[in-house]
Amino acid sequence: MKKRASAYRILILGASGFVGNALYKELLPYFDVRGTYCQQAGLYAENKVFYKFNVEKDAISGILQDVKPDIIISSLRGNFEDQFRVHQALCDYVVQKPSLKLLFISTVNVFDGNEKYPSYEDDMPHAESAYGKSKLSIEKMLGQLPPDQYAILRLPLVLGVNAPRIHQLKQASKNKTTFEVYPNLIISTTTVDKIAQQIHYIINKNCFGIFHLASDDVIHHEDLFVEITQKLGLNFPIFKSVYNTNHDRYLALLARKNKLPEPYGIKVSDVIDACTLKEEIITLKDKK
Repeated sequence: MKKRASAYRILILGASGFVGNALYKELLPYFDVRGTYCQQAGLYAENKVFYKFNVEKDAISGILQDVKPDIIISSLRGNFEDQFRVHQALCDYVVQKPSLKLLFISTVNVFDGNEKYPSYEDDMPHAESAYGKSKLSIEKMLGQLPPDQYAILRLPLVLGVNAPRIHQLKQASKNKTTFEVYPNLIISTTTVDKIAQQIHYIINKNCFGIFHLASDDVIHHEDLFVEITQKLGLNFPIFKSVYNTNHDRYLALLARKNKLPEPYGIKVSDVIDACTLKEEIITLKDKK
């Protein structure tokens, strides 16, 4: 008998990271969720649903046998070769469990060798960076699994109130230090909260295939951070303009084949609002 979605046991690899932790918080009220952490022993050591896992040293088999997940979400970081090794073990495990599904969080960088156009789900990836190549090698490995047992979830630049890049921007503003921007780079973007909602939908609807979880529109990288800086009311940091070419180039994901319903979409303006919302609420409270 097929399980109801609410009965799924979900294992999030990298649940202590920026994206993984947002997923954990989103899914926990609805599913039996377990996760792994690497370094934050003080936060997770006594938590019975979190398992310590170092991608460079540990085998994943013990955790899989203990958890017996219905869905695995991989949001791992770490050494590229070790990530590949872990995903080989995951794929071997998935093949033996026909009802199990693997969701792999990938990146726009699998297209960082394509500069002329934004990239859609059925476009051929072409990676030039080591990071992009490593993610692409895992994507190809997953492509050998039965089609209904995996989903590849490619992410663009991920922002939000607590995003690392937003913290860096605020620190650069405060300390009057440099913050790198790419004036010729056209990107799509999203927020960590929207990603969590979208993946929740993908799980509920038992979707599979390749998904581009990105904004419906694009913006120049420099313009995005200028607008966020202005809306946050920050002093401008020293924007260091980085030019890799003399012409506009794309590092942008757009959805076409596997586009999610409208309530799960997001625009660049929504991302900017989400990055500044908490500041606006604090300002309103101060005025009362």
